[in-house]
Amino acid sequence: MPHSSEEPKIHPNVPGPRNMTGTARAPQVPRPSAPVPGPRPTPQRADRSRPVPGRPAPARSAGPSRPAQEAADAKADPGKAAPQIQLVEATDATAVEVADEAVDRLLDEGRSPADVLVFTTGEQHPWAQHELTFGEDAYWRQQAEGDDVFYAHASAAERTTGRRVVVLAVNGGTDEQAARALPAALARTGSRLIVCGDPGRLRTLL
Repeated sequence: MPHSSEEPKIHPNVPGPRNMTGTARAPQVPRPSAPVPGPRPTPQRADRSRPVPGRPAPARSAGPSRPAQEAADAKADPGKAAPQIQLVEATDATAVEVADEAVDRLLDEGRSPADVLVFTTGEQHPWAQHELTFGEDAYWRQQAEGDDVFYAHASAAERTTGRRVVVLAVNGGTDEQAARALPAALARTGSRLIVCGDPGRLRTLL
């Protein structure tokens, strides 16, 4: 029977459309994909977030290691070694600045900020003034936490906890006040006392 022009012709060599019903598809092999990066770690912020305007924050130790001088102190006397006393020349006007430089050197040597206590005999250290604006409780809480350099007036030495190094800035006050501050600071240090002031006056008081 002849094909009508409207009927499609079927060629024997050309396969017809596949019946997809019931046929199994070949498994798809997943392409290797690039690893998805995980979330970025949250950067850690510095503990002290209240900088004093116009004054840099105290430097912090970069690592947890103790300085070699600390080991030398222990070798010198495994028991209770007498603290070293170091006099650094300064005037009443420059004693705080000289004390800050001494703290910077200590931290550069590897001392932990928690090892250092700073006293003043005259006006409060600027950092102590700043922290006291947040209240007495918050101020003394930092002393109890003990994770940073702590600044206090020598008259409040009995309220402080002893640390390995004490820096005393004789930046004012009477001879009697300075004379009381020296033994108070010496009683709070574990290995070293740095006194910043007039050498002649300090030798007389010591």
